[in-house]
Amino acid sequence: MNDTGEVEVVVIGAGQAGLSAAYHLRRTGFQPGRDVVVLDRSPGPGGAWQFRWPSLTYGKVHGMHSLPGMELTGADPARPSSEVVSEYFAAYERAFDLRVRRPVGVRAVREGPAERLLVETTAGTWSTRALINATGTWDRPFWPRYPGQETFRGRQVHTAGYAGPEEFAGQRVVVVGGGASGTQHLLEIAPYAAATTWVTRRPPVFREGPFDEDAGRAAVALVEERVRRGLPPRSVVSVTGLPLNDAIREGLATGVLDRQPMFDRITPNGVAWADGRRVAADVILWATGFRPALDHLAPLKLRGPGGGIRLEGTRVAADPRIHLVGYGPSASTVGANRAGRAAVRDIRRLLAGPRRLAA
Repeated sequence: MNDTGEVEVVVIGAGQAGLSAAYHLRRTGFQPGRDVVVLDRSPGPGGAWQFRWPSLTYGKVHGMHSLPGMELTGADPARPSSEVVSEYFAAYERAFDLRVRRPVGVRAVREGPAERLLVETTAGTWSTRALINATGTWDRPFWPRYPGQETFRGRQVHTAGYAGPEEFAGQRVVVVGGGASGTQHLLEIAPYAAATTWVTRRPPVFREGPFDEDAGRAAVALVEERVRRGLPPRSVVSVTGLPLNDAIREGLATGVLDRQPMFDRITPNGVAWADGRRVAADVILWATGFRPALDHLAPLKLRGPGGGIRLEGTRVAADPRIHLVGYGPSASTVGANRAGRAAVRDIRRLLAGPRRLAA
């Protein structure tokens, strides 16, 4: 049976950013199911975390911040992060009665009558006065294109489809990407693989010492400047560098993290550089990140000449009814929490001020 109806706010996505926004809406007095609907396309709670590979244990996760109003405590660092975070998100949804509807896919958001937005989904259409988009990036893995890619006889895998290191046993693996996922994959795969080669477009930057609040603010400010100018956001890690922890140090010392410049083409049996060097490969693992999942917003024509969506804080500059959270500077877990609060504060103003909690 399809649902239709008018609400004040639709939240799309129930990952860290979406749940943070839903929490602040609830706290402010917007009632789940009556004033607010939270839609999530995933089969269960956990956002993108539920799809992480099993070998990414909770103890290996960097910078996981608790959701507002409820700490994540006592988690076993040896358990898969997918299990720990999914259970935590499920408990959070229950604790604050957020009533997430899932699985619901959003097909399009369009202009509706009376300055409302129409959110067309697999479960019907909602009419709303404001929209908080928290769809993240997991649904849009980025696959670079290189000459000869279609001729490769081996297997090509993206981080989104990575299931663990065992599947690479005895194989020659080229890992592409200089972010946290690329280094984690390499360190895991190396003991199993026949050989590994690490290639990145830019030399990786490793960060020593603590990453304090001032450094964090400076890094986020650089990402914010891009979205303020309407440019596609870069990841926060692209401006912070990679933390030089014990595992990274060991990988550098053993040669596992011996970075090579990006190859120029892909051959049927591996990869090749313009200077004639070749590396044979059975697998190319693309740890090349993700792009924001925003195709459903295309009917609103929000993208600017720079290819991105220009924001003022979390608010879309061209349309104050729409907020993007978990996008660009708020893509980290702590950033998502702050963005959810900021979006709700602006929406309260848009919809004529605070509401009283229902008795």
